[in-house]
Amino acid sequence: MSKTALKEVTSTNKADHITPHWHQTAKEIQKFGTVIADMPIGISEDSRREITGRLNILLADTASLRDLYKKSHWHVGGPTFYQLHLLFDKHFEQQVELVDGLAERIQMLGGVSIAMAHDIAEMTRLERPPRGREEVPVIISRLLEAHRIILEDARKLAKKASDLGDDGTNDLLISDVVRTNEMQVWFVSEHLVEMPLVFAK
Repeated sequence: MSKTALKEVTSTNKADHITPHWHQTAKEIQKFGTVIADMPIGISEDSRREITGRLNILLADTASLRDLYKKSHWHVGGPTFYQLHLLFDKHFEQQVELVDGLAERIQMLGGVSIAMAHDIAEMTRLERPPRGREEVPVIISRLLEAHRIILEDARKLAKKASDLGDDGTNDLLISDVVRTNEMQVWFVSEHLVEMPLVFAK
């Protein structure tokens, strides 16, 4: 083999070595709805399966509320546009953090967190909004109803987690999910209170 041919073969082999192997498929390593059997965190497999199942529903609702805030941020209009546009985006970012916290808690418990939009849409209990724009009072009412569903569920699940000895989930739900959602309800609901702006009644 000539030196030129040898160089080409060597060059080709080097290129093959660094070429990404991106046409790969394999079976799932863990099915959705299952938990790793033996996790050394002091919580039974049955308890972790129950908690992760309920956390996934709460995660789906929280992810839906997150996206509802972004939709509201884009679609809001009227005299309070600027204030609500900024407020909704701030609340969106806070919901992003809650989504991440819930998903990571599910993984810590040995479960599999719901992740993709179509799966979330199937699992969420929040009413699906129309694709078009709505009036501000309707947008706010829709957000508040979503918060109500999430808060009621988070409180019940926090108690259940505590009963099952899962203090980490209880802490996440009360310290982060409940408190963040309560604060957002306060800020959003005040926009539906009729107050005189110039002259008192």
